[in-house]
Amino acid sequence: MTIDAVRAAAPPDRGSAARRAMPPLMSACVVLVVATVAAINLSIPKLSASGLHPSATGLLWIVDSYVLVFGCLLIPAGAAGDRFGRKGALLAGLGVFAAGCVLSAAAPAVAVLLAGRLVTGVGAALIMPATLSLLLQVTEPARRPQAIAVWTAATGVAGAVGNLAGGAVLQWLPWQCLFLAGAAAAAVLAGLVAWAAPVGERHRADLDVPGALLLTAALFALLFGIIEGSERGWASAPVLGGFGCAAVLLAVFGAHAMRAAHPLLDPRMFAGAALRSGVLGIGAAFFSLFALFFVNAQYLQYAKGYTPLVTGVAISPVVVGMIVVSRRSVGLGHRFGNRPLITTGLLVIAGGLGLLSLADASTPYPVYAVDLLVMSVGMGLCVPPLSVGVMSALPPGRAGLGSGLNGAAREIGSALGVAVLGTVLTARFADALPPALAGHAHSAGEAIAAADANGAGQEAHQQVIAAFTGAMSSGFRVVGVIACAAAVLVALGLPRRNAPEGSGRDGE
Repeated sequence: MTIDAVRAAAPPDRGSAARRAMPPLMSACVVLVVATVAAINLSIPKLSASGLHPSATGLLWIVDSYVLVFGCLLIPAGAAGDRFGRKGALLAGLGVFAAGCVLSAAAPAVAVLLAGRLVTGVGAALIMPATLSLLLQVTEPARRPQAIAVWTAATGVAGAVGNLAGGAVLQWLPWQCLFLAGAAAAAVLAGLVAWAAPVGERHRADLDVPGALLLTAALFALLFGIIEGSERGWASAPVLGGFGCAAVLLAVFGAHAMRAAHPLLDPRMFAGAALRSGVLGIGAAFFSLFALFFVNAQYLQYAKGYTPLVTGVAISPVVVGMIVVSRRSVGLGHRFGNRPLITTGLLVIAGGLGLLSLADASTPYPVYAVDLLVMSVGMGLCVPPLSVGVMSALPPGRAGLGSGLNGAAREIGSALGVAVLGTVLTARFADALPPALAGHAHSAGEAIAAADANGAGQEAHQQVIAAFTGAMSSGFRVVGVIACAAAVLVALGLPRRNAPEGSGRDGE
């Protein structure tokens, strides 16, 4: 028998099948950790009406505790994957993620739920950078920009997936089942990763634990000031103390990073305009997107009267622009340059937020869907070239750090977007409520339930909805202005020509 005949008769190469499975598998892991953010937003009405009785600020912490730990630990988690092996980091992350989901589902009080969300965020931080690093490891160099674009598209599409899957779960099941579904998905993915993923390359990487703790504490203090300001008062001692602590901790973090022999995040890296602007641009884009996700589910359920499942389906226009445009944005960046493409994308996002600020209870869904589509086109235009720019500004051996920077910018931006829009929403909603309902400003759901329970009639119900949509509009305008300012700053910092991939320096 000839060698060719033996090969033809042999079973399919397991290694080849595993390599083919890697892109969809890594994308599925990304979808899981990012979809969790969108799904928890969808559950806010059920959480508000649950026996946990969270306050308005409590709801913000339930959303942001996961996102902030996720974002702050991405860089050390990426370095840990570089040092100890990316497959091991990914498997450990999936295990921790599942454990955090189980703890969240069993939570008898808000404090326990927050603890579960923190644990889940640690797992997510281990998962995210390992997926991109492993994907790049099995991808030919010439195809890496396309692989990054597919991975990036998965991060955007994940928001809509979270809404669809979360809506399906919450339509018929209690909110606890949302977390149990996440635990089950993590367990299945862990089995597939054990089969398909290569062992993973290892690179020298130092774990700057003090730096990671300082950065995490500083950002928690900053979020405390933003989130608690509307309820405690912006001039109150705790809020001012939060902002003060954030400033001091960030200064100490910077000083530590400048002195440390091997800091995970050396501030001097950001002297390069391409890296600095790429990180800022990613943060601004996801700041805007997750501000939308935070309020979207509440608007569609409270103001439009949609069920959780219909609400999940109604966010689907966000997928369209991300899938269609993201696949072409890297090529467009090569043709026209990243600076005009990224600037246009951020300005389109700001325009979408402006359109969304015009929505109220009477807005037809097709009009709202077009607004969502505008947002998604802006995301698809700017996020892939921003991610490619960050990865290209660092040497290949620092792929873990590059993916960690990408993810940290995205998640910290998302946390700040939720905090800023949620704070504006809480303050404006409380001010606009009728005096008879002033004591029920913790959430729109609570105010609506109070109006209905008191027999105040349809007029009071509509006043609550009008107060909510007016506050939502104010929040969208604030976020839109911030997106415009970010577009200007990013445009000023981006190089005129694209830097070569892996050059570790800016283009000229």
